[in-house]
Amino acid sequence: MIAKPSNILRLQRVVVIGKRAYHDVRTLPGDRPIISSGTPGYSSVSGHRVTVFGCTGFLGRYLVSKLGKIGTQVIVPYRDEDESRVFKPMGDLGQIVRMEWDLRDEKAIAECLRHSDTVINLTGREYETKNFDFRSVNAVGAGRIAKIAAECGVSQFIQVSHLDASKDSASKFYQSKAEGEELVKEAFPTATIVRPAQMFGYEDKLLNNMAFWPIWWKLNHAQTKIRPVHVFDVAQALVNLMTAPQFSKTINLPGPSTLTYEYLLDLVSSVTLRPPSTAPVLPKGVAIAIAKLGGGVWWPTLSPDEITRRYIDDSQVPGDWDLVGVQPTEIEAHALTYLRRYRSAENFVRPPVFPPRPTNSTVVE
Repeated sequence: MIAKPSNILRLQRVVVIGKRAYHDVRTLPGDRPIISSGTPGYSSVSGHRVTVFGCTGFLGRYLVSKLGKIGTQVIVPYRDEDESRVFKPMGDLGQIVRMEWDLRDEKAIAECLRHSDTVINLTGREYETKNFDFRSVNAVGAGRIAKIAAECGVSQFIQVSHLDASKDSASKFYQSKAEGEELVKEAFPTATIVRPAQMFGYEDKLLNNMAFWPIWWKLNHAQTKIRPVHVFDVAQALVNLMTAPQFSKTINLPGPSTLTYEYLLDLVSSVTLRPPSTAPVLPKGVAIAIAKLGGGVWWPTLSPDEITRRYIDDSQVPGDWDLVGVQPTEIEAHALTYLRRYRSAENFVRPPVFPPRPTNSTVVE
């Protein structure tokens, strides 16, 4: 085979594809150039090199997939080898780089991000274990990653928090998320804070859990108000922040509607074509006592702090979807996709019938 000169290859790209060999040149803070090339898709090169901490979680897997689709080289730090295998087909050869790490090992953190121009931190702990409590992961760990990112000259840092993060919250989880935001800002002043509401999707802990254990969603007589958001929308918002960065901003990403647990339980019952749960409403004290007893097993169970969160309404701050170029979708548009598996065989193909929306359920963005 005769090798063609590089100039001929470059000219061929211009004639056949209609684009230059190197285009869309951008300069990030710190004078780091980003040069994208190739046609859109897995085999292109976006020019970005992104480290996604917490990538093996619910949101992380969809985010890495979307980053791989646009030709971004993604470093995926992992703790469990089996959990990291899902990333192999998400990018072309050499685009998905898996690296083992530990949140307490600063050398491992630095090794994971030292070549990246963007770091996205998704690490979080919704329940405490003997090795990691809320503060060590959601606050101290986030601050540690931000500090090392600043020392290594990373151009953009995105910290994913929670819509209800507050230091005055009754939930330790929400308190640690708010403290994490402060520590990240101290270490990396230009960091972007992203606050999504509770997310739903294929492996969510909302719709799927309601189908399994409706009794735990009847707490507070199912009157707690939340603003569920699709995990795809949040993942796309994070991807868009790379091309249109919003430095030193806090971006709230709530769902388009405010809904009660009562409505969501009716929605799950209607879509799955199962009768509504007749389980009684547990008093808060009884629910917390049961959750404490369940903490003795070695698998994740409902924690006492999660019981507390079931009584806290979502913050009613306006959404900032216009800053990320995404239009959030309603939960009814995806309910059948995620809940059809719970139907019986004879009802599998029946069209869904959604319950009537409660009054004043929609939030005007």
